[in-house]
Amino acid sequence: MDTPVSALIERKGSDVFAVASTITIAEAVAEMNRKRIGCIVVIDDGKIAGIFTERDVLSRVVGGDLNPKTVRVSEVMSRNVLSITPDTTVEQTMVIFAEKKCRHLPVIDHGQLKGLVSIGDISRWVADVSRAEADHLKNYITGGFPT
Repeated sequence: MDTPVSALIERKGSDVFAVASTITIAEAVAEMNRKRIGCIVVIDDGKIAGIFTERDVLSRVVGGDLNPKTVRVSEVMSRNVLSITPDTTVEQTMVIFAEKKCRHLPVIDHGQLKGLVSIGDISRWVADVSRAEADHLKNYITGGFPT
């Protein structure tokens, strides 16, 4: 679990989908649906201005009875975005997800957006590591390793 999230970024890719804060909620949701993603980073003037997620759609847009065709993303996005660095470990990231009740974290290195890690990425990583360890132990127990 002391694997850095940079390993996850290498595995999944560093593509981060972003929009400007001036687009409408409907446009942002259409982009999220097109890309089949649950979160999109909001960037203004080359810097992260916020993050817009499925949860924001449900709680702030639907829950607030807002018109997604006229209201801008800037009015409903989550501001003060938490971020991590590439050397943050998987375990540290899991703690952040649990304590802060968030599901997506931008990975920032020296002011540059290097990727985005989701709770799903972490879950897949942990499952893959557990599976590999179980296979290794099974091979060891059954004598599957060459002598």
